[in-house]
Amino acid sequence: MDFFSILSMLGGLALFLFGMHMLGEGLSKISGGRLEKILEKLTSSPIKAVLLGAGVTAVIQSSSATTVMVVGFVNSGIMKLQQAVGIIMGANVGTTITSWILSLTGIESDNFFIQLFKPTSFSPVLALIGVAFIMFSKKERRKDIGTILLGFAVLMYGMDAMSAAVKPLADVPEFTNILLMFKNPVLGMLVGAILTAIIQSSSASVGILQALAMTGSMQFSMIVPIIMGQNIGTCVTALLSSIGASKNAKKTALVHLYFNIIGTVIFMILFYSINAVVDFPFMDKGANAFDIAVVHSLFNIFATVILLPFSKGLVRLANMTIRDESVEESYSKVDMMIKSLDDRFLDTPSLAIDHCQEVCCEMAHTVKNALFLAMEQFDEYLEEKNQRIHQMEDEVDRYEDALGTYLVKLGSKNVSEKDSHAISIFLHTIGDFERISDHAVSISESAKEANGKDKAFSKKAKEELHIMMDAVKEIITTAVVAFDTKDLKLAANVEPLEDIIDGINAEMKNRHIKRLRKGKCTIEMGFVLSDVTTSMERIADHCSNIAVCLLQVNEESFEPHEYLENLKESHDVDYETHLRIYKEKYALP
Repeated sequence: MDFFSILSMLGGLALFLFGMHMLGEGLSKISGGRLEKILEKLTSSPIKAVLLGAGVTAVIQSSSATTVMVVGFVNSGIMKLQQAVGIIMGANVGTTITSWILSLTGIESDNFFIQLFKPTSFSPVLALIGVAFIMFSKKERRKDIGTILLGFAVLMYGMDAMSAAVKPLADVPEFTNILLMFKNPVLGMLVGAILTAIIQSSSASVGILQALAMTGSMQFSMIVPIIMGQNIGTCVTALLSSIGASKNAKKTALVHLYFNIIGTVIFMILFYSINAVVDFPFMDKGANAFDIAVVHSLFNIFATVILLPFSKGLVRLANMTIRDESVEESYSKVDMMIKSLDDRFLDTPSLAIDHCQEVCCEMAHTVKNALFLAMEQFDEYLEEKNQRIHQMEDEVDRYEDALGTYLVKLGSKNVSEKDSHAISIFLHTIGDFERISDHAVSISESAKEANGKDKAFSKKAKEELHIMMDAVKEIITTAVVAFDTKDLKLAANVEPLEDIIDGINAEMKNRHIKRLRKGKCTIEMGFVLSDVTTSMERIADHCSNIAVCLLQVNEESFEPHEYLENLKESHDVDYETHLRIYKEKYALP
């Protein structure tokens, strides 16, 4: 094998790995994170968990990706350790689909119709269609389909290039002698484990083994221990991803490792014990790509069937390895929500977006509840409530910091147009929600100041203040529900109410000046009233920003001032109708 053959082999390996990456990425994007979301929720029974794990892995073409995702679920508290075991087992079964696809390269026949099933026959067509979709289609879904088709074609070209490059090795005695070493079960297993640990993909390492098998030099006695080792080597990815994670996340990675090690040990003891008695006649026969796919599938199905009834035992073993402290870790709701923004989900943007949505909605509802509590302080001031409002404002600050950091990381990923819109909405609105929580604190502090002065607003001022508070309660509720549900029709109702609140604020200040002149109100209480109405008017402004953001991002632009000017100048029918309704509803007496 000369220098140029080595270059061809490395080039084939590069194409093979890149094609596998493209195929997995395209399949993951076209699924839109739906499979991962199902995985997150539907793991009530062990068998269901195994089937889901197998299905998701078969689609996204990576058991490592599935396992890392599960580590993230457990780390975030979304999934329990026991639920994760079945998914991990299923992921091992699902990953075997790749070896079956790659085994198609070994089809040998002169029959025209059988030749059609050989990847070298249909891959060029898939590549052409894929390139056409990527270059000329404007629809994102078609581009994703193009990525899948092109990825598959590149994968198969890489496989063929590798096979062609290593084929001359069959006539090299030194190469044959090295392969004979793999007949030693322990050595073969170590080689398989090390190779898979390096490239961090059992599917890729099985593909490389299938390419070597096409030289005709690989025997069953060699491939069996190597495949066993490949299943152990693939655990490295999950183990690495669990570094710095919670104890339960580390235990999840260990369950994956123990499952593969115990399954391998049981399989090898049974297999080689039976072989010692029966002496399997096929052991010294040549193995092809199809045989490797069969062995790979049989082992993983065997390990799952044998160990699934003992899944609790695997959990106990992981618990024995990483012992919990006598005092259990306790997390507040805020901690748990922030933990769900796990970096492991960044490679599945749709899933990460879903978690951002959950955290943003929790943040929005916390803001709304803080504001409602602050307004109640004017009816009956309680210091306990004031402290709770301050605490809620701290929680909102934590949400904003965590979301801002996570969304910047997520924005750097290759996201779909829909996900890009969602990221834009979150980034624009979390600041507004945080500012509303600041105003809630301000309102509560104003109530504290009024209570400390042991004075009260005039009867008229109280009536007017409650009307404005009712309007602000409606606008924050409308904005939060519109944000939560992405209801654009509801979002459009915010701006006319914001205009009414601006008018109420101006009118209340004019009326206060008149009462001040008549001696019906004090200057001190006037300052308090002014602070409160100004805070509420600004809260309405932030609600307007949130609503406009929802409407504008949906139209792929973000020019709020231009949008608002056009809305008012165009005399929009819905806007004018709601303006009239709110004017009547919140008219000052």
